[in-house]
Amino acid sequence: MAITYPLTLPTVTGVQSVNFIARNSVGTTASPFTYEQQVFKNVGQRFEADITLPPMSRADAEVWNTFFIKLYGQYGTFLLGDPNSATPRGTASSSAGTPVVNGASQTGDTLNIDGVPASQTGYLKAGDYIQLGTTSNARIYKVLDDADSNGSGEVALTIYPDLRSSPSDGATVVVSSAVGLFRLTTPTHNWSISTDGIYSMTFGAAEAIWVEI
Repeated sequence: MAITYPLTLPTVTGVQSVNFIARNSVGTTASPFTYEQQVFKNVGQRFEADITLPPMSRADAEVWNTFFIKLYGQYGTFLLGDPNSATPRGTASSSAGTPVVNGASQTGDTLNIDGVPASQTGYLKAGDYIQLGTTSNARIYKVLDDADSNGSGEVALTIYPDLRSSPSDGATVVVSSAVGLFRLTTPTHNWSISTDGIYSMTFGAAEAIWVEI
């Protein structure tokens, strides 16, 4: 059977710990005489994660092993989100409505959305996640400020990372269980087996934002 990407992360064990990283491409130079600095913010921004899986039996470990091997190192892609933040802190967790992108040609770190309940205080809270796109186009963004809806059900979100492309007007905005497209950070996968038959493994992931060849 042909392998179709992106893969879905196995759920047989959950994860033991996650170290999330927001990486920015920033250029800096400093005078060797005065230590005065020049700083330039490049466009590169992405999420990364170092993930440790819990100790597991062989039955569960082989589910993970085959998942990783099917990725062929950094070739394949998979969907990943913050497992502790699937439910928004804001009222979006319980409010009705269908949030969508409000207006085409949006760029930068602000996203206008509508279709949410009117006059909601803290519809999304700082630290909540949203998702644009699905499958191979899935992108995850973190909300950086508390965001209220106005009387017309419109919300202006400040997000990280910046929009990499302009979403279509009316495109769906996912506010629960948001995920993005990721790749492994190494071309290899390895696992450890203890003398009592317990398996352990860790892996690194980074947002998949480069072009496949």
